[in-house]
Amino acid sequence: MKRILLIIILFSSLGLYAQQAKISGTASDSLTAKPLSGASIKVKGKTNGTTTDAQGNFSLNIANLKFPLLLSVSSVGYENKEILVNNAGEAVRITLNQQVVLLNEVVTAASRVSENILRSPVSIEKLNLKGIKENPSLTFYDGLQSLKGMEAVTSSLTYKQVNSRGFNSTGNPRFLQLVDGVDNQTPGLNFAVGNMFGASDIDVESVEVIPGAASALYGPVAFNGALLMHTKDAFQYQGLTLQAKTGINHLNESATGSKGLYDLALRYAKAFNNKFAFKINASYLSGTDWYATNYTDVSALTPANMRGPANPGKDALNIYGDEVSKPIDGVGLVSRTGYEEKDLMNYDVYSLKLNGALQYKITDKLQAIYQYNYGRGTASYSGSSRFDLNNFVLQTHRLELKSNNFFVRGYTVIENSHDSYNTRSLAQFINRDWVQDLTGKVVSPDKADNTWFDRYTAAFKGEVNGVNAQNHGAARVFADQGRFLPGTAAFNDAKDASIHNYGLSGAGVFSNSKFYNAEGQYDFRSAVKVIDLLAGASFRYYDMFTNGSLFDDKDNKVTIKEFGAFVQAGKSLIDDKLRLLASIRYDKNENFDGYFTPRVSAVYTVARNHNFRASYQTGFRNPTPVDQFIHLNVGPITILGGAPKNSENLTVYQNSFTASSFGAFAGAFGKDLAGGKPFPQAVADNKNLLQKSNVPYIKPEQQKAFEVGYKGLLANKLMIDLNYYYSAYTNFILNTTVNAPQSSVYTADGSINPIAAAEALSSTTSHFYQLYTNAPDKVSAQGGGAGLTWVLPRNYTLGGNITIASFNLRNANPNNVAAFNTPKYSTNLTFANGNVLHGFGFNLNWHWQSGFDWYGTFNGNRPGRIDAYSLVDMQVNKKLPKANATIKLGGSNIFNNQVYQAYGSPSVGAIYYVSLTFENLLK
Repeated sequence: MKRILLIIILFSSLGLYAQQAKISGTASDSLTAKPLSGASIKVKGKTNGTTTDAQGNFSLNIANLKFPLLLSVSSVGYENKEILVNNAGEAVRITLNQQVVLLNEVVTAASRVSENILRSPVSIEKLNLKGIKENPSLTFYDGLQSLKGMEAVTSSLTYKQVNSRGFNSTGNPRFLQLVDGVDNQTPGLNFAVGNMFGASDIDVESVEVIPGAASALYGPVAFNGALLMHTKDAFQYQGLTLQAKTGINHLNESATGSKGLYDLALRYAKAFNNKFAFKINASYLSGTDWYATNYTDVSALTPANMRGPANPGKDALNIYGDEVSKPIDGVGLVSRTGYEEKDLMNYDVYSLKLNGALQYKITDKLQAIYQYNYGRGTASYSGSSRFDLNNFVLQTHRLELKSNNFFVRGYTVIENSHDSYNTRSLAQFINRDWVQDLTGKVVSPDKADNTWFDRYTAAFKGEVNGVNAQNHGAARVFADQGRFLPGTAAFNDAKDASIHNYGLSGAGVFSNSKFYNAEGQYDFRSAVKVIDLLAGASFRYYDMFTNGSLFDDKDNKVTIKEFGAFVQAGKSLIDDKLRLLASIRYDKNENFDGYFTPRVSAVYTVARNHNFRASYQTGFRNPTPVDQFIHLNVGPITILGGAPKNSENLTVYQNSFTASSFGAFAGAFGKDLAGGKPFPQAVADNKNLLQKSNVPYIKPEQQKAFEVGYKGLLANKLMIDLNYYYSAYTNFILNTTVNAPQSSVYTADGSINPIAAAEALSSTTSHFYQLYTNAPDKVSAQGGGAGLTWVLPRNYTLGGNITIASFNLRNANPNNVAAFNTPKYSTNLTFANGNVLHGFGFNLNWHWQSGFDWYGTFNGNRPGRIDAYSLVDMQVNKKLPKANATIKLGGSNIFNNQVYQAYGSPSVGAIYYVSLTFENLLK
């Protein structure tokens, strides 16, 4: 009993000591004497840290640390400061001098070590905590478009894709997105679904963007650039944060009427004795998605001047099922009646994010972290079809050991897409469930299409009593007898059955794929004095399982291993005016040869805060698992990965027509048929327009880029950022479409086979394949940007940037090159003040970009125009210090311009919102 009592007293005294082993104080503005909320207080060289509350107070645990201590203090908009503390009883009074925000910016993305943004060796953009809080868009992620060089494409209310420096797409596997070092891509799609499964606004501390090739340090995915999101540390940012946001969209839209949206978020973090800390996050965004209602006739088999609502062979962009068509002798081209997207897609979208992290300080310099993220949501995605990512789940587990000079990190990413589906395939399957033959009997789905065309033909030719002959409208009504109407029980039953039928027999998209990643990095600067040396390595293992719905993996397991390693060396010369940096990385995928990606850069400081930079960078991208092994039938087209063993049982690579030659042939054939030529004659007269395809199997793509730039600060008021780049691409991974008939494309004498040509005109005797391959020609892109930020009197800030991007085909065949999909000109203008008067602040941002042609697989890689547009985002906020609260009233696209950002995706209108945020509660 005495021993037990002694142990209790001992632990109690230790606990008392731990409670007393802390320092406390206040932080304030040196000019106004007002308290500084959210200022960062850290023990230099240690992991201990906290932030000030709304009254500027802080309390920092320093158990097991020896005095004196050096505190590093920083706050957005103020000069950094170091304070020496000699004992725990000392009341620490910290005053910070106001400073241009830009001087304080520290970034890590460009070199994987901390450095001042002014001396970054490559272009880099940063959104800091102040920018996140005062962002006028609905979410911080939406606000990324205002950064210089950034592009954004909206497919859904819950899914926005970002990119830089061209070759944009609705799903971008060339742009790396990391959240606390974890790759946020889904294993089955191989790209990040925007921030649908990322971090909530109230947990994001900062965002850094590298526009352009970053493979030399970040590996194959960072071909176009990298986006690094850093969340708040549980030790440093303690307390409870609550945010409630509500708004409306779909204003003045006749198809929907105004709809509400809601965004709720909670964050709580707590530290114990400066040894253990945890945080939890929960956020939920819900609303009505943007409607895709572009019903333009894009039929590839109909001459452009004959397309439109009256075209019996119409293929409307956002109507699905009507792409199933057939040229009928004596009738012309006829397509099946389709369903509008709004009747197929789930427009009630949401994004649920749950996150928890445990942090344990093994020593004052070594910390262990475990983090779990659970994301679930619904979004619309524009790919080769419009996909409904319905109740899609993404989970990540992260375990990390980190110190001041190294980290070892392991994580896994797991997806579950069991409720997701392809809307185009869905319409086609529903269409095959109800067709009657001429006796009124419903036929089996495999006979439905041909039977429907037989009914149409009989009615049009006057072979059906009571139906007017030579009348396309009457023939369609007759062929559609028994059609399932949207909203009926029969339609809903057929829809549900197809959604949960995976593979070739249904529209469901199933994936329980995952990947495992291990990586580490060590900074040798403390051990090697001659140069700054950094090294790292990574290993990734893909374990794919789609049960045959995306890959041919019912009986064939699809796994992929890849690894990479890099080393970086830096040296400062000429009294630290010249900074040289060189790195090289080697990556190897088990299915391809390994590649080296070097980078060299130099930064020269001509005067204080005036820096010129130049760099040679390389980009490298292994084909993703989807690039290699996808085998997805989406109705009129099958998407086929480019690994040789993925098409062993098909002859599509050996026996098919190029899409461009088929388009020319189909157009000429249609014109002759409309002019009265018999079907066989129209085929024979135009068959020589067809060309046999010659598509190679896939291999990695590469990029070489040169960049020069200047970043400087004038009179502590004007920030200037200039850059120019030139990039050359080889082996660019792309999709090419071919038409594969059943018969040989050549006859014995080497001429085009008329039977194969005739088969190519019908979806029942030929099939289109979208093949993954590489561009055989070299192409290049160049561009530049200029950014200015001017700090005006009384805390006003005026900023602007312009980006220019151009694409040079050189001598390449445009049909063999990936789509650039980038406006030539893009501009942003920002005017803001965080505290105009009595706690009121505002932020106004204007974005404009020029028009361009969008090429994508959704429209068969045919161009669709994206007109020039402008967007204005604005917010006005009021800070309530006594309540630790901020009220914000704002809007995205406040003038409600209906804009398309990708052809086939929905038009995007205004979102108006009001939010209330409480911070530093229960601290």
